[in-house]
Amino acid sequence: MLDDTLKAQLQQYLALLRQPIRLIASLDDSETGKDMAELLNTIVGLSDKVTLDTSGTDARKPSFAVVREGETQGVRFAGLPLGHEFTSLVLALLWTGGHPPKVEQDVIDGIKTLEGDFNFEVYMSLSCHNCPDVVQALSLMAIVNPKVKTVVIEGGAFQKEVEERQIMAVPMVFLNGQVFGSGRMGVEEIVAKLDTNSEAREAAKLNEKEPFDVLIVGGGPAGAAAAVYAARKGIRVGVAAERFGGQVNDTMAIENYISVLETDGPKMAAAMEAQVRHYEVDIMNLQRAAKVVPATTPGGLTQVHMANGGVLSARSVILSTGARWRNVNVPGEEQYKNKGVAYCPHCDGPLFKGKRVAVIGGGNSGVEAAIDLAGLVAHVSLVEFADALKADAVLVSKLKSLPNVSIHVNAQTTEITGDGQKVTGLSYKDRANEALHHIELAGVFVQIGLVPNTEFLKGTIELSKFGEIVVDAKCHTNLPGVFAAGDVTTVPYKQIVIAAGEGAKAALSAFDYLIRQPVVTPAAAVTA
Repeated sequence: MLDDTLKAQLQQYLALLRQPIRLIASLDDSETGKDMAELLNTIVGLSDKVTLDTSGTDARKPSFAVVREGETQGVRFAGLPLGHEFTSLVLALLWTGGHPPKVEQDVIDGIKTLEGDFNFEVYMSLSCHNCPDVVQALSLMAIVNPKVKTVVIEGGAFQKEVEERQIMAVPMVFLNGQVFGSGRMGVEEIVAKLDTNSEAREAAKLNEKEPFDVLIVGGGPAGAAAAVYAARKGIRVGVAAERFGGQVNDTMAIENYISVLETDGPKMAAAMEAQVRHYEVDIMNLQRAAKVVPATTPGGLTQVHMANGGVLSARSVILSTGARWRNVNVPGEEQYKNKGVAYCPHCDGPLFKGKRVAVIGGGNSGVEAAIDLAGLVAHVSLVEFADALKADAVLVSKLKSLPNVSIHVNAQTTEITGDGQKVTGLSYKDRANEALHHIELAGVFVQIGLVPNTEFLKGTIELSKFGEIVVDAKCHTNLPGVFAAGDVTTVPYKQIVIAAGEGAKAALSAFDYLIRQPVVTPAAAVTA
């Protein structure tokens, strides 16, 4: 089950346990049940602070709970937490055993003060790189607050349950039997969603903050690089981000970032945030910008209004709000999101095992998605609007070699159809002869590029016809003291390494702007 290297690493982690824990298992005779028994016995054999109780009677079998000695409630894993979720298992063991989590104290306090009964069920797949954040957040909440109960369910082991609940995207979270949310969520976001007063409190905190020298809006590669470069100048820097890491969090494999041979998005996002925190930058997560109010005097303060009502001020601002997946904008897409319409083949592909799916988009991301899915599903139909695939030749060659893939070019998607509950097909028009076609399938993966997050800037900052922020070679926008960097700008080639470089450039430009402004007293700065 675990190789010698992994066993040695796990033993080192288990040495950090501060108090005894118990694994309460509800097993069966299935292959998964036998594998689970082997895994649990391995864990017990690596630490004298862990014991195994196989008398569990939970209805979901095979499953096991991680509990403190003398207690019966804890985090429950239904199915094997391996793959991307092995780290979630290790953390559940450590946190239950008293090892402190690397989470801000105010977040822990927020979890402890939650009132009510919260029964969470989170469905995940072992290949999903978005799932661990949600699993770990809900696990921590169950360990910290006894009013929170969490069950982590591996969809592959409970396929019947997944089909009955019509789960077509992971992570999928149910609270007290009702859908709570899907997709990546951090612990701060989940707590904020449960605590109805948190938004007003957060806005009040923002309003109390002193003006920043540099305020960065967005926490992707551009924002992180800007924060590091600005903070190293010894000035006051803040980052307001909806989620730190941005689109990087959704990237499975990163193999072209210079000096880093291979990594994945969540690891890179975590490393970026750790480096920014190292420089004592004020990171404000779960913050979505709603409006930018330019300074009214030369060298004055620019205001950034947040969606929660809070307002931040700064002598200079760097906008790095990035981009998001582009929608097809056809009938059925919105209705069937997470019900067959998906945007992450790595996360949701395993849910369509043995079924027929389509991929919309013939660029690198679309062709790569089709190749990945072909190894899991019965058949992949790739639908491309242009008259030829735009992906790299090596990818196109690989795609054409696969026996269970059909390619449709000059194909305009016109509708995603369904039965009211889930996707049943895709309709498209042949642009060469206007003929209409329909493909029966269970899932549609949309891979047609990105759209910049600039809606809140319309009428304030100059935007291109594609909605990107227009910048010059030094990342200046048309507003004095306001700069922009990364995928949100007109700079070509939306790549992590380019965004990081642009973020560094924007920080240097902002610093150059600041040192050329007249010196003002703090009182004057506040009223400017």
